[in-house]
Amino acid sequence: MSKVVLASLIVAGASALQMPTSRAASSRVSPVADAAAKLGRRGMLAGVASALIAAPALAEYTLPDLPYDYEALEPYIDAATMRFHHDKHHATYVANVNKALEGKPAKSILELQKDAISAGGAVRNSGGGHYNHALFWEEMGPATGKGPTGALAAKIDEAFGSFDKFKEEFSAKSAGRFGSGWCWLGVKPDGKLAIDTTPNQDNPLMDGGCETKMVPILGLDVWEHAYYLKYQNRRPEYISSWFNVVNWEKVAFNYEKYASKGQGVPF
Repeated sequence: MSKVVLASLIVAGASALQMPTSRAASSRVSPVADAAAKLGRRGMLAGVASALIAAPALAEYTLPDLPYDYEALEPYIDAATMRFHHDKHHATYVANVNKALEGKPAKSILELQKDAISAGGAVRNSGGGHYNHALFWEEMGPATGKGPTGALAAKIDEAFGSFDKFKEEFSAKSAGRFGSGWCWLGVKPDGKLAIDTTPNQDNPLMDGGCETKMVPILGLDVWEHAYYLKYQNRRPEYISSWFNVVNWEKVAFNYEKYASKGQGVPF
């Protein structure tokens, strides 16, 4: 039940309290005393209602649904991997960041990123994991064979020479990320595109999270849980296959709507 609904019920209850329980009971109370009691009760309950409405919302994140079926990215990313990656790994990040922030005022998961490292390991790892995966699911979709177009395509050509050269650099950095982590395409403060990687669940939105200061518009999860069922230790093959399911229309939207203006992609 929302705070506003609960407050409305309390006010309604306060109004009901003004009604005497019986004619005999009301006749034993002077009109002045009765009015004072009614106002006192109603004022007290209305005060509680106001406090409920004014109280800050508490942090609680939820696992987003996938924007497509588990099988939608086949044959490049298998349904079994999508099920346990989303339903188990991402769900665990959501549960753990909620636990770490229990009782604290709410922030959007985007707002949480900036100070996530200084907030401690649980917020850094699980809050970062929640944001990173929310972006990851949205930037993918059933294979279309299409690449970037429009302003984003022009920016890629400007930064890397061509789309093929971008893919080569992104693939090399993704494969070279030691251990677990992510590879990102982002927009720097000067408006130019760049590629960089981060360890674990860090991302470029975090203060100190990435060597390159930028707003990410595309991220690739290179943790083994993202690909091991299908590709085992063949990370480069996973990276090559993943390019087939990048939803470049969504990445372009992230660029034009948010990152080109210096804003992170919200969830």
